[in-house]
Amino acid sequence: MNSIKTLTIGLGVAGLLGGISSQAMAHDEEALRQAPPASPYVKVSDALPLPEFIPGLGTLFVDPDTLPAGPFLAYDREGQLSATVYMTPLAALEEGAAFNDMAVGLHPVDSVDIYYNAGHPGVDEPHAHVVLFHDSEAKARLTP
Repeated sequence: MNSIKTLTIGLGVAGLLGGISSQAMAHDEEALRQAPPASPYVKVSDALPLPEFIPGLGTLFVDPDTLPAGPFLAYDREGQLSATVYMTPLAALEEGAAFNDMAVGLHPVDSVDIYYNAGHPGVDEPHAHVVLFHDSEAKARLTP
């Protein structure tokens, strides 16, 4: 599938996120606001053959123990956390896997994009990108 289909969901995402457990919410948001986040997060471009800044996603950091789904913390060129990204393998979803209690970089979410990706270094299999933008300007900051 060569085309990328994007579904943008507006402010109604708050209801979707309401089911995230308090365990997933139990981290220091302030410590994640500026890059680089503390351990256990690593810069994806240091670990994989990917550019440091990926247009549309920014500079990504991930806790290796949460792969492949993430969350990936997406920072803009100024080092501000702009989005939380999940990369959920389609085969796992088709087999009935659930990805529960996933952390969110920042709890406020302005909008969400969900789109298909055929695979790339780090998540080689087809998967869905679920991108939670944390403010109304975040998507613009992550584009070239």
